[in-house]
Amino acid sequence: MVRFILSSIGGVFSWVVTGLVFAALTIGAIFWIYSRDLPSTDQLAQYRPKTISRIYNGNGRLIDEFAEQRRLFVPSQDIPDLVKGAFISAEDKNFYYHPGFDPRGIASAVITAVKSGGRDVRGASTITQQVTKNLLLSSDRKIERKIKELILSSRIEHVLSKDRILELYLNEIYLGQNSYGVAAAAQTYFDKTLSELTPGEAAYLAALPKAPAALHPVRDIEKARLRRNYVLRRMFEDGRIDKAMLDKEQASPLKSVQNGDYPPFREQLPPRDYFTDEIRRQLSKSFGREEFFGGGLTIRATVNPDLQALAGKALQRALENYDRGLGIWRGTGAKIAQDKLGDEASWRAALADIPTNKAPRDVVGWHPAVVLGFEGNSARIGIEGIQEDEDGHWIAPEDVTWARKLKDDGKLGPRAKKAQDLLETGDVVEVRAMTKDSDGSFIRWTLRQVPKVEGAFMAMDVNTGRVLAMQGGFSYQSSVFNRATQAERQPGSNFKPFVYAAALDSGFSPETIVVDAPIEVNTPQGMWRPKNASNRFYGPTPMRTGLEHSRNLMTVRIAQEIGMDTIAAYAEKFGVYDDMREFLANALGAQETTMFRLISAYAMFANGGERVEPTLVDRVQDRYGRTIYRHDTRTCDTCDDPNLPEGRGPQITSHREQIIDPITAYQMISLMQGVIKRGSGSGVNLSVPVAGKTGTTNDAKDVWFTGFTSNIVASCYMGYDNPRSLGKHAYGGTLCVPVFNEFMKEAVKDFGGTNFKVPPGGTWVKFNRYTGERLSDSATGEFVQAEYLRPGQDMSGLGALVVDGGFGMGVNLPLFAQGQSDEGGQTITTSTGKTKVIPKKADFGTLSAGGLY
Repeated sequence: MVRFILSSIGGVFSWVVTGLVFAALTIGAIFWIYSRDLPSTDQLAQYRPKTISRIYNGNGRLIDEFAEQRRLFVPSQDIPDLVKGAFISAEDKNFYYHPGFDPRGIASAVITAVKSGGRDVRGASTITQQVTKNLLLSSDRKIERKIKELILSSRIEHVLSKDRILELYLNEIYLGQNSYGVAAAAQTYFDKTLSELTPGEAAYLAALPKAPAALHPVRDIEKARLRRNYVLRRMFEDGRIDKAMLDKEQASPLKSVQNGDYPPFREQLPPRDYFTDEIRRQLSKSFGREEFFGGGLTIRATVNPDLQALAGKALQRALENYDRGLGIWRGTGAKIAQDKLGDEASWRAALADIPTNKAPRDVVGWHPAVVLGFEGNSARIGIEGIQEDEDGHWIAPEDVTWARKLKDDGKLGPRAKKAQDLLETGDVVEVRAMTKDSDGSFIRWTLRQVPKVEGAFMAMDVNTGRVLAMQGGFSYQSSVFNRATQAERQPGSNFKPFVYAAALDSGFSPETIVVDAPIEVNTPQGMWRPKNASNRFYGPTPMRTGLEHSRNLMTVRIAQEIGMDTIAAYAEKFGVYDDMREFLANALGAQETTMFRLISAYAMFANGGERVEPTLVDRVQDRYGRTIYRHDTRTCDTCDDPNLPEGRGPQITSHREQIIDPITAYQMISLMQGVIKRGSGSGVNLSVPVAGKTGTTNDAKDVWFTGFTSNIVASCYMGYDNPRSLGKHAYGGTLCVPVFNEFMKEAVKDFGGTNFKVPPGGTWVKFNRYTGERLSDSATGEFVQAEYLRPGQDMSGLGALVVDGGFGMGVNLPLFAQGQSDEGGQTITTSTGKTKVIPKKADFGTLSAGGLY
C-alpha cells in the first residue's frame, strides 16, 4: 500500500515536473519568438523628447513660445525629490528594487482580476514598462505588446540607470491640457516651477497619468481631489511626508489655473505679434519645422520692446486716422443672439467666444463690447474686461456723427445723428476710452473699427541689420498676413535712389544736367507716356533736383542713358529684387518688392555702402545651450581689453562686402538729405541729420517713405491689400512721413544720430543747385550746393553734359527757374500786394502706367 502511494506520488511529481518543464519551454519559446526584431534600447540613450522653443527679446524677457507638444525638459538632478517621490508612490513604489517589471504586482493584478470575474482589471506596469511602451512600443492592449514590453523593460534596466529611466518618464509622460512632462504640467495647472510645488500639487500631478482627461481640476474636481488624497496617503505610507503634512494637504482645496486660482502662464506673455510669427516662419525654413517646434531652441530676438510698441502705435494711429477720415462705419460683422443679452454672465461668456479676427484684443486701449440696448439717442454697451456700474457704459450720439453706415448692398446710409443709425442690439463693436489730455480723466467711450486700409512699418540698425521693430499690419489678431515681409508691392519713387546710385557710378555727378521733357515710348502694350507728378516739364535740370522733387521724366532719361541692365544689376546687388525685369517703367518702381528687402537696401546707403543682411534673431541656442546660429560675424578687437580708455568705444572689424563706392553712398545720402530739406520729404522733422525718399504709385495705390539717420533706417508703407486708390490727396509725404516722425522722434532719444560720415578720397566742390554751374570756393548763398565728388567726377555743369537719354529735348520748354517750386500753378497778387503761387494739383487721371513718384 505504501509502495502504491509512493508510486502514485512519484507519478504525479513526474507529471508536474514534466508540465513545468514544458511550460517553461513554452514560455521561453514565446519570449524567444517575441524577442526577435524588437526596437533597440540604444534609442533611449539618444532620445531627445520634443520640447518648447522660446523667444526672448533684447531685454531677456520671454515674449513667445512655440511647440507641438508643450514640454519643458528638466534633467533628473533638477527634479525635486518631492516630485519624484509622488510619482513613484503613485505608480511604482518598488521602482528602485525591481528588474524592470514587478512580479508581485503582476501576481496581485492577476488575482484581483480572477476574484472579480474580470470586472476589476488593473494595470501592473512599472515606470520602466511605461517608458518602454511610450517610447519604443505602441499603446494597444494586446498580449503580444505586453510580452515585448516585459522583454524590453528588462533590457533597459541593464542599459540605463534608474535615475535616467525616471528622467525619461517624468519628461515624457502626458498629463493633460497639452502638457507633456512634469515641468510643463506644473506651469499649466499651477503656474509654478517644480521647486515651488506643494506636496498636494505634486500629488495631483502624480495622479494624472492614469486618466488625465477624467481628473480635470474644474470639471471633475471632486474626483480629482479624492485621487490626489489617495496619492498623498501613499506618499505618507512610503515615508515621503509626515502625518501632519498628510492631514494639512488632504484638507486643502485643489487650487488650479483652470479654476481661476492662479493666472495662466500664457497671459503673462505679450500677445503674439508679427515679429515673433515672422521668426517662426524664417527659422522653420532654416532649421526645419520639426526642429523649430520640438527642438527646445532658445532664440534671442533683435526686437526692442519699446520701439516695437511705438511702431505699432504710430502705424495704427495713421491707419485709423485715414479710415475715420473716410467716414464709413463697417463694424466687426459679429453679433450676439438676443437671448444671451439678458444677464451679465451670459453676454460676457458670449463676448469672450467672439474670435480675435472679428474683435482683436491686441490693440492697446481697445476693448470688445456688445450693444445691450438703447436709451434715447445713446447705446448701452457691455465691455469685456470692464466691470459694470450703476450708470452703465454708453456710446453717446456725439460719437457717431463722423460716420455713415455701410449697408449690405454696398451703399452708404445718411450721416449718423444717433447711435441707432449705426448700431443694432447684439452688435459686437470695439471701443476705446476717451480721456482728457490735461489730466487723463475719463470723458466717454468711443467707437473704433479695424481699418480696411493696411500698411507696415519696420526699423533696423543700419550697421548690423538688426530689426528693432516690425509691424506687419494694423493688428496681428485681425490679420496674420505680414505686409512687411510677405506683401509684394510697387515701391514707386522709393526705388529711384538705386537708379541714381547706378548713374553716379556710371560717370554722372549730382549736378549733371538731365532734360526734363515729354517722353514717348512705343511698347507692345501701346504708347507709354510717363509724366511728372505735377504734370509739368522743367527743361534741363540738375540731377540732384530730379531726385529731390522725384521727377519721373528725368529718371526715365537717366535709365535710358545708362541702360536698364545696369540698373537691374544694381537692384539685384542691393537685394531689392532677385530678378529685375529690364523695362523702363521699372526704373520708376513699377516692379513689386517687399519692405524687408527695400529697407535693408537703404541701410547700405546709410552705412557707407557695406552689405548688411536684415535679421530678426541675434542668436539661437539648442536645448543644451550650445550656440548654433549667430548673426553678427564682426570681430571686436578691444572688447577684452581691461585698459580701454574711458569714453572710447570698442574697435570692431568688419569683413562685409563693399556693395558700392563709399563716396557714391555718401553722395546718395546727400541727395536724399535734399529730399528732406527741399523736396517731397520736407515734412520730416527730427533733431538729428536725416535722409530719405518718398514713394507714391499711380493713383496712389501704394504710398511709402523710407528714411534713415546715421544709426537707424525706418520704412512705412500704406495701401489696400487689394490695390485701389487711396485718394487724390494721398502721398507718401502726407500719410507715411507722420508715422516716421512719430517713431523716430522717440527712437533718436535712445539711439541718437550724428552727421553722416564723409569717406576719404573725395573733394568738396560748390555748384549752383538750380543751374548746375560750377561756382568758386568762396561762393555763398541759398543757391550754393556743396557736392563731394570723386576724382574726375567734376565734369558737370550746363553745357558740359546734358543727358536726354536719346529722346531729345523738345522745343519751347521753360527752364526750371531759381526758387521755383514743383507745384507750378498760377501766380496771383494778393490784397496786400504780395505775389503768391496757387499750386496746381496733380491730375491723377492723366498719369499713365509707370508714372510713379
